[in-house]
Amino acid sequence: MKIYNIYSESLKEKYGEKVYKLPINLPLTCPNRDGTLEKGGCIFCGETAAGFESLPCKMSIKEQLEKNMKYIGAHYGAKKFIAFFQNFTNTYLSIERFEKNLYETALPHIVETCISTRPDCITEQHLNIMKKFSSDTGINISVEIGLQTANIHTLKTINRCHGLAEFIYAVNAVHSYGFPVCAHVIIDLPWDSDEDVRETARILTALKIEGAKMHSLYVVKGTVLADMYEKGDVQLLSKDDYIRRAILFLRNLSPCCAIERLIGRAPKKDTLIANFNISWWKIKEEIESIMEKGAICQGDCSKLCI
Repeated sequence: MKIYNIYSESLKEKYGEKVYKLPINLPLTCPNRDGTLEKGGCIFCGETAAGFESLPCKMSIKEQLEKNMKYIGAHYGAKKFIAFFQNFTNTYLSIERFEKNLYETALPHIVETCISTRPDCITEQHLNIMKKFSSDTGINISVEIGLQTANIHTLKTINRCHGLAEFIYAVNAVHSYGFPVCAHVIIDLPWDSDEDVRETARILTALKIEGAKMHSLYVVKGTVLADMYEKGDVQLLSKDDYIRRAILFLRNLSPCCAIERLIGRAPKKDTLIANFNISWWKIKEEIESIMEKGAICQGDCSKLCI
């Protein structure tokens, strides 16, 4: 029994061999960091955002890609790669710069370019440029959109500065151009209930989203969340709560949705607490073990799958 739809396997099926994602780190920001919407960003977001394992942003896109390709190619025998604009909001810049960045990923062995962004920062202009780029180069396009939760009250608490409607609109817009979407979700937000986790999965299913990234709420040093945590103003959920919610999420998610990760990771030096101070792979293995022993699989509680 296949307990969940593993992203790496879906990539291998699509491209005929194992494919590796190469993160690109650019000196960008977000509209809720630079004062356009708010200052300070999401309460959990640090100065490096999600770019813990990225190369320095002072390196060019080509340099970052070629260095990572050389390293991964030598260690794993990889021949195909995905250029991944990972850190901060990669459509929150001039449209001219966005187009230039995109075309700089058109290198040998790059089979796909993935753009990570916010749901309120992607426009028809961006999508038209993506379509032209893909047509010109033969490189596929995918889009990663941060949601975190479907609970609009929690979205306000974590200072996302967008609601659920913006996410739905963005997904529909991206899909109208034929590009797949991966949604980013935090499973154990303490302001969410189990029902919120279930509803988030159901909304991704209803939108026919192609991928999902799951992670726990880790506390990055120097963030608003870190200040709340140290003052005792927020109580994090336990490892068992995360595992239970992760399984609940998966059971209500379409089996067609590829799981890019069951839990994220962050360096110990950058966090006050991450993944309950337990190795991410141990939590991943525990989720898989519980599902296997209980004959549980992704989508087995979903009534929205067609």
